[in-house]
Amino acid sequence: MKVLQFICSTGFYGAERWILALTKHMPDDVESHLVVTLEPGTEDLELVKQFSALGKTHHIEMRNRFDLGAINKLAELIKANGIDLIHTHGYKSDILGVFAARKAGIPCVVTPHGFENAADFKLRTFIWLGCQSMRLADKVVPLSKQLMQDVKKFGIKAPKLEYIQNGVDLSEVEAVRQTKIPKPTGTTKRIGFVGQMISRKNIKAILDCFNTLYSYRKDIELVLLGDGESRQELETYSNTLSSKNAIQFLGFRDDRLELLKDFDLFVMTSTLEGIPRCLMEACAMEIPVSAYDIAGIDQLITHNKTGLLAPLHDIDQLQKDWVTLLDDKEYAQQLAESSRLFVEDNFSAKRMASEYYTLFDKTLNE
Repeated sequence: MKVLQFICSTGFYGAERWILALTKHMPDDVESHLVVTLEPGTEDLELVKQFSALGKTHHIEMRNRFDLGAINKLAELIKANGIDLIHTHGYKSDILGVFAARKAGIPCVVTPHGFENAADFKLRTFIWLGCQSMRLADKVVPLSKQLMQDVKKFGIKAPKLEYIQNGVDLSEVEAVRQTKIPKPTGTTKRIGFVGQMISRKNIKAILDCFNTLYSYRKDIELVLLGDGESRQELETYSNTLSSKNAIQFLGFRDDRLELLKDFDLFVMTSTLEGIPRCLMEACAMEIPVSAYDIAGIDQLITHNKTGLLAPLHDIDQLQKDWVTLLDDKEYAQQLAESSRLFVEDNFSAKRMASEYYTLFDKTLNE
């Protein structure tokens, strides 16, 4: 079975790592291929480097951001490599992928990783077109139960719509977790975030919550890992805060797991999510979690059982939760251990890959 993963990648985020985890755990009789589009700033993708150890990589040059000529190039690439099925990830990839699949005469499986609540009209229109293109796919397989409901709004129903629960490759996380050592008493407590710096991540709320907390205790620091279109604006804003010297923007890091290991608290204030990979990794690393209670996150965190959830935009409660998890070590560790066990039992990449293999095989034989 020759399966082509297709993504219009702009970096190395959750979707890219997800593709690697899925491919790594596919059965031996699957020949995996990856196609990425080449656009300004995407010529040296980490995804391509890591995928090359798992399968064959290809690229399609784009004359502009929305080059529809890429459809013919992709269809030709599919035929030349004898691809049996294409698996797409992201709005642009879905649009190009479903039409290329039609031209090449092969099935297309779409996996929505999340929906962006963008304010920009052009981006919103493009997202809408991407969602409409899912109607042309053979299968649409969202990553979370909430995304299942979101997709249904576009008129996509069973049997085209199927659910496979998200998964991550936890072996890498577990190897790093085993190297954790207790911190000495009096060490500065590290609050951290890992993920894309885009509008729906609502990172300004993290900065505001931290700044208020820092105004009456100086035993904390904030570390933000990741990159994205909002990073410059967030860094500029952080420089206006009284806590600016205790805030670090580290950008994209290859050693993110080593850095995550040393977090005392992992925080998320997203307004919209699928099932965030970074949060899964934090749980698997046994880091206490505080987040807003939204769909997607609630599939990983159960309040008072595997972490603490505050109502969306309730920054006062969020701050109280941070204090609780920072100061009550025994309670925080109890929640963190429970979250690790929950993720290990329910979100393994091996289980996810097995279910996708079954789906691919069924789709090819329908």
